[in-house]
Amino acid sequence: MDVLTTGIEGAVIIEPTVFDDKRGYFFESFSQRVFDEKVCRIRFVQDNESMSQYGVIRGLHFQCPPYAQSKLIRCVQGAVWDVAVDIRQGSPTYGQHTAVELTENNHRQLFIPKGFAHGFAILSHTAVVQYKCDEFYHPEAEGGISPFDPSLGIDWHIAADQAILSDKDAKRPLWRDFDSPFTYDNPVKQL
Repeated sequence: MDVLTTGIEGAVIIEPTVFDDKRGYFFESFSQRVFDEKVCRIRFVQDNESMSQYGVIRGLHFQCPPYAQSKLIRCVQGAVWDVAVDIRQGSPTYGQHTAVELTENNHRQLFIPKGFAHGFAILSHTAVVQYKCDEFYHPEAEGGISPFDPSLGIDWHIAADQAILSDKDAKRPLWRDFDSPFTYDNPVKQL
């Protein structure tokens, strides 16, 4: 697998080695040994899957400490525009984002460490997204930022008037009203 940097420390794109032949393809979607060696030491404890239709935007989400989550995201059907926003106060890239198209054909994955808000937009008719988390879901620790805050400058590849948001995501605070629970100088450690 190849690990591509994104310009924001910690967030990386993973390109697995795919073996194609007349039968189809094969690749390792996750190897603990290789991930520990090439990305970081981590222990994933929960796998999630969502299915959404075109125009759905899920995000921007995070879990507050002490339940902060790192995520490894991949699209197994369709195509999504996946976004990670650095919310670590004091970070040289605080408030900046990175984005990548994840598709069933490119097999790319995005690793997002603790201290980031995450979201994705559905670009295909439907899409199935799977992601690994290194902390269990804790609803009391949920947090989020408005995905359409213009100060973040995110191009979701979906027009705002076509976007489908949950009621909760539609009411998320703007960046200027957001007080991040994460700091760059005291990051939540991986394993």
